Amino acid sequence: MHALFTGLVATVGRLQLLGDQQVRISDAAAIAGAALAVGDSVAVDGVCLTVTEVLPTGFIADISPETISRTVFSSSDGGERSVNLEPSLRVGSKLGGHFVTGHIDGLGYLEASVQTENAWEISFSIPDARVARYIVPKGSIAVNGISLTVAECSASGNWFKVAVIPHTYAETNLNQLQPGSPVNLEGDLLGKYVEKFLRLGQADPAVGELESLYHAAEESLSPAFLAEHGYF
Repeated sequence: MHALFTGLVATVGRLQLLGDQQVRISDAAAIAGAALAVGDSVAVDGVCLTVTEVLPTGFIADISPETISRTVFSSSDGGERSVNLEPSLRVGSKLGGHFVTGHIDGLGYLEASVQTENAWEISFSIPDARVARYIVPKGSIAVNGISLTVAECSASGNWFKVAVIPHTYAETNLNQLQPGSPVNLEGDLLGKYVEKFLRLGQADPAVGELESLYHAAEESLSPAFLAEHGYF
């Protein structure tokens, strides 16, 4: 069974790549220790990783070269980086964000972060159309594993803006981003299912036949036809 997350970050830790097969997470006492066990899933900047060793204030997890190349981890260069951490959703847990799978669709890049009276307005660009397609106004988006709502976006979705409350900004690694910084993006899971059903429906011959019958019936329902059959 796949792990699920909510996009509500529990704590911020430090990540260090151990070659191209493992990562070490440290400074994460809030989720480590007795609360964590080997085999548990943890979202690390939105990437679902499996714990292989529990440390006093963190853990070790396996990671594939493919995952490194497709996520913000590719910019770590062997040094440490700040990462958002969230343990997987457990039965009976509160769902305060939205369903997040931990499977990253692609990267976005910070354009600007502007402090307003009540929030931080943060905008991102998305060069990959395969990721941009899931950005819709008022839709859900996970940015580095943080559940956020799209406040504004371009028609193609290659640019979007979110409004982040001060608490979230202060308690996640959003406050460490600089213009051009990459972020992991995961589009809304429900939107992906809707897209698939629509795509399959368009390709299904049975659906095409029903549409043809509907249009034929629509064309035949002229005023003369209705009058002839007693509807006027």
